[in-house]
Amino acid sequence: MVSKLAVVMTPERAADVCGPDARRLIEEHFEATWAEGALDDREVARLAAGCDVLLTSWGTPHLDASIWADGGGPKVVAHAAGTVKKLIDRQVLDQGVTVFSAAGRIAWSVGEYCLAAMLTLARRLPRFDAALRGGGWKQKDFRGGELAGRSVGIVGASSTARALITLLKPFGCDVVVYDPYLDEARAAALGVRTATLAETLRCAFVSLHVPDLPATRGMVTRQLIEAMPDGTILVNSSRGPAVDQPALLDHVLSGRLLAALDVYDPEPPSFGESVLSCPNLLLTPHIAGDTTEGHLALAGYVLADVVDWLDKGVRGPSFVDPAAWPTAA
Repeated sequence: MVSKLAVVMTPERAADVCGPDARRLIEEHFEATWAEGALDDREVARLAAGCDVLLTSWGTPHLDASIWADGGGPKVVAHAAGTVKKLIDRQVLDQGVTVFSAAGRIAWSVGEYCLAAMLTLARRLPRFDAALRGGGWKQKDFRGGELAGRSVGIVGASSTARALITLLKPFGCDVVVYDPYLDEARAAALGVRTATLAETLRCAFVSLHVPDLPATRGMVTRQLIEAMPDGTILVNSSRGPAVDQPALLDHVLSGRLLAALDVYDPEPPSFGESVLSCPNLLLTPHIAGDTTEGHLALAGYVLADVVDWLDKGVRGPSFVDPAAWPTAA
């Protein structure tokens, strides 16, 4: 029997996240209904009625528990985006609904961003770029550095962190991870060693990969920032509230630290000219996980796992483990 699938996203979003692989999977394995315009709760309920699988993404309204109120409703939600915490209530998973998320595919895009940011700041490319645009040429008594063989501290062993760890392997870095949930066996499997938060922040490069939870808000304090070695490069692509942003900017503006920020507290940020013109600072508008190739792969990433789940009962990498819900992003 062919499973019924509802694509609960606008046509514009479907064009953004449903690449050729996803459309092939849909054609081969499902009887599909596509949303034709804007979405509201009534339209979502209409699309969900009688369906086995919901394919969702950014812009999909919150899936009200009433969809499953009669004990029926779709058995699978495949989210072609990141976190599902704003999409679906935790208790729905307890009703036997299986959820998949494309967070793991987005993680690779974020990992590439973090690597690019590290290399960009290590070589001091913003400073050289600004000098050349200002009519200068080579900077006397100044040169950039390298990433190879250096120490890299990673805060949080999330999927984005694991992607970065993979990308760092050719550089032969000494990778140190702080994560209270990472045991020694898993660390060894990743090829990293564990350390305290303070020790991790004393590496030459630091990258933050934590969810926005009460325990992570403000975890990188002013005191910890003050203890970071001169010249440390910090990349934050996770959540703005994880770091004391004013304290970090104080040390970046002084020239002591360098930072790449893709997330802020609040968003969007409002910075003065001193921050906007700082050559030690790389600023991007929360786009670490946003790439053309990455977006087009999202629906296919989750649907491949949905097909394996329905056909073989196999949990693929996009499966959302209910047990991990409290610490998930």
